[in-house]
Amino acid sequence: MKFFNTAGPVNRANHYKVDPLNRWDLQEILTLIEQEKYFILHAPRQTGKTSSMLALRDYLNKTGNYTAIYTNVEVGQTARGNVPEGIGAVLSELHGRIINTLNIKIPFSVNGIISTNGSHKALNAYLSAMSELLDKPLVLLIDEIDSLVGDTLISVLRQLRAGYDTRPEHFPVSVILCGVRDIKDYRIRTSGEEIITGGSAFNIKAESLRLG
Repeated sequence: MKFFNTAGPVNRANHYKVDPLNRWDLQEILTLIEQEKYFILHAPRQTGKTSSMLALRDYLNKTGNYTAIYTNVEVGQTARGNVPEGIGAVLSELHGRIINTLNIKIPFSVNGIISTNGSHKALNAYLSAMSELLDKPLVLLIDEIDSLVGDTLISVLRQLRAGYDTRPEHFPVSVILCGVRDIKDYRIRTSGEEIITGGSAFNIKAESLRLG
């Protein structure tokens, strides 16, 4: 028997649902992706962000024009300002999501990428290697971005920014960051208590879209 779900992503077989792709202007989203933009989706908790992101991933993959991957970076929250632990957790989660979504063998490991590049470049290097491996442009959907804390968040944002000019051949063609707040509202504290605004760490975003 179906029921209304308010805890976590909607399971279409078990839950009543509003079509997730109708929760936003899908054509606007697709246009931003076609224009190779990096952008933000934000909304309060329990409003359907994750369900919408998963639906968008499936939609993009069905078009055959992109390879879309969804990942959740909340696993890196407990690392707080410990960049090696945070990036390691984020990359391990991403690696597993790619294997499960695409059912492929990846010819490089998370530990190998980190060992070769160091934590402050590992995410960038991993996304570069993955973009070069795939035969279609990579669209990366990152959920719970504002769950990351301090230097770990700064490192993720700056590594994404660092690869921006090499897309689409060597980096994701489009990145969607999803969270509760717009990134411009972040007040990121480094381990030295220096405050860095979100915009200075990720000033390549084209739009900030709000899910109704």
